[in-house]
Amino acid sequence: MIDTVTLLAFIPAALALNFTPGADMMFCFGQGLKSGPRPALVASAGVATGLLVHVLLAGLGLGAAVNSLPWLFDVIRWVGVGYLLYLAWGAIRNGAVSADAPPRPTRFAFRDGLIVNLTNPKVILFVLAFIPQFVNPAAGSILVQFLTFGAIIAVGGFVVNGLVGIFAGGAGKVLISNPRASRIMGWVTGGIFTALAIRLAIMERA
Repeated sequence: MIDTVTLLAFIPAALALNFTPGADMMFCFGQGLKSGPRPALVASAGVATGLLVHVLLAGLGLGAAVNSLPWLFDVIRWVGVGYLLYLAWGAIRNGAVSADAPPRPTRFAFRDGLIVNLTNPKVILFVLAFIPQFVNPAAGSILVQFLTFGAIIAVGGFVVNGLVGIFAGGAGKVLISNPRASRIMGWVTGGIFTALAIRLAIMERA
């Protein structure tokens, strides 16, 4: 059982992290521009689910393998780079959603958010660096504590990233009636995803 004092220290720290602009927030912003508010919210749920998977792996000790095996870190990282570039090309090629286009199934947005998060090995390294500071081995199951802290971060991230995506989606809906603006939004979204791919490609292990 996690004591109240630890939770009161953890929650503000987690919220500060949620409000810090990062790759997940920019991805949800780009998803909102490309597909609209609802897919952006679903993409945020995919990102949050990916974070929980990272937390589970870290709690089980598998994160140590990522930290100690450079080749495994690089394999995961380059898969993520490739997927982000694939999303960037799709955004640029197709442009933003047009008013007459059939809506893209939201399950794809969840899948994209999940894959983008899971293929960022820095997430599990962050979990290994941040959450253990609040884990008390004498307070019970370490895995349960990991999952509890991870759920707090994931819920906060889902709300914050979802709101960012909804805002971007609202702006996108205003612009889709203009073909030129729609093409520009496609390039902007593709640029965001490309920038995230470059960021992932040049990152180094902690």
